[in-house]
Amino acid sequence: MALIIQLLSGAVGGNLAGSLMKGSSMGTLWNSVAGIAGGGLGGTLLAMIPGMGDMAASGGMDIASILSSVAGGGVGGGVVMAVIGMIKKAMG
Repeated sequence: MALIIQLLSGAVGGNLAGSLMKGSSMGTLWNSVAGIAGGGLGGTLLAMIPGMGDMAASGGMDIASILSSVAGGGVGGGVVMAVIGMIKKAMG
């Protein structure tokens, strides 16, 4: 369940980053795809942090693990989309 939350949060984070960075946006579909990839990556990295890994990896439905998944997925999605968008802009 935590992975699904991370992926959905990543898609939202990717689209939010795309709307804030108009010049680097790749459109809703590709912002979402980059965000989903970043959401999975962000959730994985969050699980590696001591203390946070227990909440993110538990897969429980308590509020701490849900917020941990949303934060990791959303931030990861936004960062990956921003990096890909800046690379695309630099190449163009």
